Amino acid sequence: MRYNQLGRTGLFVSEICLGAMTFGEAGGAGIWGAIADVDQQAATRIVERAFAAGVNFIDTADVYSFGRSEKMVGQALADLGVKRKDVVIATKFYGETGAGPNDRGASRGHIMDSVEASLERLQTDHIDLYQIHGNDAVTPIEETLRALDDLVSRGLVRYIGLSNWQAWRIAKALGVSERLGFARYETAQAYYSIAGRDLEREIVPLLTEEKLGLMVWSPLAGGLLSGKYGPGAPEGAEGRRVSFDFPPVDRERAWACVAAMREIGAKHGASVAEVALAYVLAKPFVTSVIIGARRIDQLEQNLAAVKLQLDAQDMERLDAVSALAKEYPGWMLERQGAFRLPAPFEPK
Repeated sequence: MRYNQLGRTGLFVSEICLGAMTFGEAGGAGIWGAIADVDQQAATRIVERAFAAGVNFIDTADVYSFGRSEKMVGQALADLGVKRKDVVIATKFYGETGAGPNDRGASRGHIMDSVEASLERLQTDHIDLYQIHGNDAVTPIEETLRALDDLVSRGLVRYIGLSNWQAWRIAKALGVSERLGFARYETAQAYYSIAGRDLEREIVPLLTEEKLGLMVWSPLAGGLLSGKYGPGAPEGAEGRRVSFDFPPVDRERAWACVAAMREIGAKHGASVAEVALAYVLAKPFVTSVIIGARRIDQLEQNLAAVKLQLDAQDMERLDAVSALAKEYPGWMLERQGAFRLPAPFEPK
């Protein structure tokens, strides 16, 4: 297991982050009934195996199974006797946590209520990384950042991050934090996979320039890149995609990626899922990849990806088959900027 610096902070996290979205009771209400079916005993075993493999990073959210996920994470860490200093706990706020009009969003009131509830469920006195789970189009960025800065000052939160934001909004928030002297966002959590590389257009250049860490969610595109689907896959496959078809994926491009990954996997003695994860892990702008598992065998397969080293030829092939279509202004920036790339200057 490798450990990467979390953005520009002094904190180091494992390149694999254990996602706890699957922690919850089977048959629950809403979308969680289709996603979360890991009980406490199984969750504790999964956490134990992940930490034995070197994982020190775990991600959850207050909305996952209506708070049940946070409770199970806290209980698993307590049952296993994990020292608080040896685990980096990340959770999120923003989603609907009650029936009231203020039980959602990024207002100061909801943030203050949410952090106290999360701390109690997680059985801890601080959260290492507290992330806004979405884009609040109502609350001013200044209000959200001031509240989060107060949490950092009080020691309830150590670092703050964001999830599922546009590049311009991230840039605006960073500017506001610098101007007002607030704690700034240090990480972005976003969807990224070989079948969905849209992040590379605007957000990745911003994160690289501003030195924000990138936590990748759904690197297997909601299980679509697990090897259960697409060219060469067995018929009648079951999985989360059958009942919860998310995130949206261009199937034609995805199946081309799967076909290439199946061949590359055969060369390395690895599964399609391992190749898909190894591809994302190989990207220099990725800090940590969030993996979720319902069973130990699924976890083991995901953990195996850290040992798979794709060679330059593999990466070139996978980059080519998954390449994004050219869009403006990208193609114009590429055309006009080529002569300004670092190179010895030779006067004509």
